[in-house]
Amino acid sequence: MNTVQTPSAQAEAAAERFALRVATRLSSGTSELPYDISERLRASRMQALAKRKKLTAPARIAAPVIVNGGGSATLGRGSKGGGWWRALVSAVPLMALVVGLVVINIAQDEDSANDLAEVDAALLTDDLPPAAYADPGFVQFLKTSAQSN
Repeated sequence: MNTVQTPSAQAEAAAERFALRVATRLSSGTSELPYDISERLRASRMQALAKRKKLTAPARIAAPVIVNGGGSATLGRGSKGGGWWRALVSAVPLMALVVGLVVINIAQDEDSANDLAEVDAALLTDDLPPAAYADPGFVQFLKTSAQSN
């Protein structure tokens, strides 16, 4: 009798074989351990097995995926009605993020425009011509006058 295994079944079987090898290897050294340590290990194994059973039991009761005629997939549980409402509620945080980014961009643009306007106003109302600010001697003059004051 020839049976063909699916890739997921093959992977599951390989994982099971690996788990058995690891368990055998871990159990091989327990005979040399003191009694109190081996008892703590046994108790820990029992707790781990109990938790594993609790975790794997609900995973086996997964909701089936139902494909609608339009090609969209929905979950089998709780998908009746309110789909548009959930989509709207899910989109609200994204819209808030986009609006926040736009507001921040506008505020930064206004701040930089105001800063440039202040510099331009200071240059135009000053007694010195704008070319004086580009002169290296003027920069040296400002440094020496600031040190003498």
